[in-house]
Amino acid sequence: MMPESALMSCRPNKGICEMNLYPIQRLRLLLTVLMVLGTSTLLAPQVDAVPMVNDPKGFEGIPWGAAFSETADFLLVENSPHIKGYELKQGPPPLGTAKVDSMRFLTLDGEFARVVIRYHGKATHDQIVAYFQSRYGPLDRTPGQISKGSVQQLNWQGDESEIMLTYESLPDRGIIFFEYRPSALKFSEGLMAPEPDHGGATY
Repeated sequence: MMPESALMSCRPNKGICEMNLYPIQRLRLLLTVLMVLGTSTLLAPQVDAVPMVNDPKGFEGIPWGAAFSETADFLLVENSPHIKGYELKQGPPPLGTAKVDSMRFLTLDGEFARVVIRYHGKATHDQIVAYFQSRYGPLDRTPGQISKGSVQQLNWQGDESEIMLTYESLPDRGIIFFEYRPSALKFSEGLMAPEPDHGGATY
C-alpha cells in the first residue's frame, strides 16, 4: 500500500508508473540528497601533493634511518616501545628565517623517521611556506593545494621524504610533519597514540 502522502500515476500504454510527491516529501528528498553530497565532499581527499624538488632524504643533514641517542645536543623527551622522541637542548632551530615553537625528532624502532614542528603566527607561516618553496619547489596553485575556510593544507612529496603542513588561521597556529615516506603508514597504523587535537603528533 502506498503512503497517503504520495500518489502513483501510471501510463498503461507505455508501461510506466511514476510517484508524485507532495511538496513536503520533495523537500525531505532534496535534504537527504544534499546531506549525502555534503558527506561525500567532506570525506574526499583535499590535498594533492606537489612533487618535491631535491628530496633531502632526511632533515637538515640528518639522514632517514639514522640512529639517535641522548647526547650533549639531544634530550630524550618521549620514550615508548616503538617511538622515541628527542629535542635539541638549546631549543628548536629556525626554518630558514622563521622561528618555530617546538621541533621534535622521532625514531621508529630505533631509526630516524619523522620531525614534528609547531609554530604560530601568520608571518611565521608565510616565512615557512616561502622557505619550503625555495628549497623543495613552488606550490601548485590549482585546486588540490587548498585554502579552505580557516584551514590551509600544503603537501610536498619526494621519493623518500614528505612534508605535510596544516595551518589554522583561527587559533593562528600550524603543525608540520616532515617524514620518511615508508614509515608514514606505520605511524598512522597506531604505533603512536596521538592526542585527538594534535593532528597525529605525540605532544
